[in-house]
Amino acid sequence: MSSLTIIVATDSNMGIGINNTLPWKLPEDMAHFKSTTSGHAVIMGRKTFDSIGRALPNRRNIVVSRNREWRHEGVECVHTLDEAVRLTNGADAFVIGGTQIYEQALPLADKLVVTEIHRRFQCDAFFPAISSQEWTETSREARRSEQTDFTYAFVTYNKNRGIHV
Repeated sequence: MSSLTIIVATDSNMGIGINNTLPWKLPEDMAHFKSTTSGHAVIMGRKTFDSIGRALPNRRNIVVSRNREWRHEGVECVHTLDEAVRLTNGADAFVIGGTQIYEQALPLADKLVVTEIHRRFQCDAFFPAISSQEWTETSREARRSEQTDFTYAFVTYNKNRGIHV
């Protein structure tokens, strides 16, 4: 069964970025992101793509942009999140940002893979609140970065199905 998964790293205030960049360096999270998304489609907004600056290797890169003229080598461009999801033809895919794409993807996603960094950073972009009525935490791996001394956790949430409140 295919799934749409949101993958995101947040600070303790649900911050995800500042000035279209990550406000932290956490090599363990980057390695987790790479191993989790490799071999799958990744869906992102154009600003997120611009912040990365290139197509991510060993992944099908799908960029959502309102600009109908926008093109980049190694990337498939669509104009809505629904188009991006359809383009995956039911294969597992990961939504990797930014804020607007995350907000649009939350109702469609089956799973959240969240790196919770237990520190507050200056951010101007935020991930929406994760509702316990919509999502159930199914796993948590607490960690401490040897390189940065940050404490963080890899947390997985699954969407609650068939529950009416």
